[in-house]
Amino acid sequence: MKNFYKLFRFLAPYKMNVFGSVFSNILGAFFSLFSLISAIPFLNILFGESPEVTVKPEFEYTVEVIKQTFYYYVTEIKVEQGAMYSLIMILSLVLVMSLFKNLFAYLALYLIAPIRTGVVRDIRNSLYQKVLDLPIGFYSDERKGDIISKMTNDVNEIEVSIIRSLEMCFRDPIIILIHLTALVIMSPGLTIFVFVLLPTAAFIIGRIGRSLRKTSFKGQRKMGAILSIMEETLGGLRVIKAFNAEDKMSSRFQSVNSFYSLLMTKMWRRRDLASPLSEFLGTIVIGLILLYGGVLILDGGKGGLNGAGLIGYVAVFYMIVNPAKSFSSAYFNILKGLASADRIDEILSAENTIKSGSGAKPLLDLQHSIEYRNVSFKYKEEYVLKNVNLTIPRGKSVALVGQSGSGKSTFVDLLPRFYDVMEGEILIDGINIKEYDLKQLRSIMGNVNQDPILFNDNFFNNISFGVLGSTEEQVITAAKIANAHDFITATPNGYYSNIGDRGSKLSGGQRQRVSIARAILKNPPIMILDEATSALDTESERLVQDAIEKLMKNRTSIVIAHRLSTIRNADMICVLHEGEIVETGKHDELLAKGGYYAKLHSLQA
Repeated sequence: MKNFYKLFRFLAPYKMNVFGSVFSNILGAFFSLFSLISAIPFLNILFGESPEVTVKPEFEYTVEVIKQTFYYYVTEIKVEQGAMYSLIMILSLVLVMSLFKNLFAYLALYLIAPIRTGVVRDIRNSLYQKVLDLPIGFYSDERKGDIISKMTNDVNEIEVSIIRSLEMCFRDPIIILIHLTALVIMSPGLTIFVFVLLPTAAFIIGRIGRSLRKTSFKGQRKMGAILSIMEETLGGLRVIKAFNAEDKMSSRFQSVNSFYSLLMTKMWRRRDLASPLSEFLGTIVIGLILLYGGVLILDGGKGGLNGAGLIGYVAVFYMIVNPAKSFSSAYFNILKGLASADRIDEILSAENTIKSGSGAKPLLDLQHSIEYRNVSFKYKEEYVLKNVNLTIPRGKSVALVGQSGSGKSTFVDLLPRFYDVMEGEILIDGINIKEYDLKQLRSIMGNVNQDPILFNDNFFNNISFGVLGSTEEQVITAAKIANAHDFITATPNGYYSNIGDRGSKLSGGQRQRVSIARAILKNPPIMILDEATSALDTESERLVQDAIEKLMKNRTSIVIAHRLSTIRNADMICVLHEGEIVETGKHDELLAKGGYYAKLHSLQA
């Protein structure tokens, strides 16, 4: 139930709607009860068992006095107007009570409608915001398909299973409680018999629902696996076809999908058993009540009931059966939905370890230097960086070279705090970067990745991404520097042409130049370039390299390079090998040493 309460914290903004709906359901339940009880005099008159009350009792707030007062007025109308007129009056009262019952029932639903839609919207918003806030390291151990499944299927399951059950949760317990109270007043002895039967029926239903949540949780995890395979297939379709692996992927997908189907079949069978089982058990209970009530009446009217009273008692009890039936269905739905709530809570409760601390210091520019001091980092067991020390003065360009897996990308990922260092510290102007405001820290850095990350939008919005208030003139200037202006203007709508999913309508070189234009427009004091020219043809590489070199003047730059020809003019070249800086110097100095850098250079030559 802990997660049930966690989920219902989303109801807090709608507490007035909740209170209004509950109050309307209480009134509706009372009018429903009165419409049934007021039918008992009708039955008494019909059967000729109407008790004659000729003296109006002194009014008190007791059930018996209210009952006698009611019968006094029925007797008075019957004597003065006749039995038929009494029947018409009582039927009119029943109709009025029924009208108010349905009016308040609709009002309860009217107030709950904004909760149904609003809670699901708030959950989606919270999930998306959490996905944005969580550090990149969180997604290293998570499959994208599973996260998408949580944001789509699991949220949808909560909407279907829990949110649509809110009506029953706010209505049915109230109806059951009020009608049970009336049953106790009508016949305490018969109600004790009912209280013995109901827990037995509830126990049987509860036993069936016990494993439903577990089965549903497994099913949702398998749906995450299905979406992961779909995402991998769409991303790797070229490789799958090239290696004739269609049958292998199809077999893998069908295996996971079949297992998911079996889990869902098992879950739906258990869930669908709730309604017929509760109805059958309710029928058994009503039959036993009629049997036991009949025995009481035949035994001299024990229990304070006559024939009309027993029919009224059964009618009131039957008003409990349907709510109990729907409440049991809601219970099964909620158990199923709580499995999705558990999965969603894995994201919502995940701790964000990378955030601005209290009293974070502002950072508007780089004044002096960036310093890596005894920095070590590992993702799991093996250290990727080991005791790295490096100082990068303001306005200087530093190139990182080394074999794949030597720690170059990790080195630059630590600076904007995509990950936090495990040992040592990184300083900007002598202050640990953890003490700065995180957004301001990242605002002074521009990133160009080896694999360009673009969005399914037009050129203008991709280049101006994250730079609020950018003008068209500024975007065009940045595109010209990045050698992107010509191919952009050649498209049908120019800067407002859509580039497709992840820039699928562009070539690799064009995607990279758009990415570079975005960094140029941001114009940050620190530039991080992860092999920014690797996807360019020779002519574009030369033009963009010239633009980058102009951009890097009087600006602190960290460049990851695989082509050593692109970093000849760097102020400092650092050679990384197995997580350690093994050489530093300029191009000619490192060649003269004849070490790691010279070996890499000879291999490329």
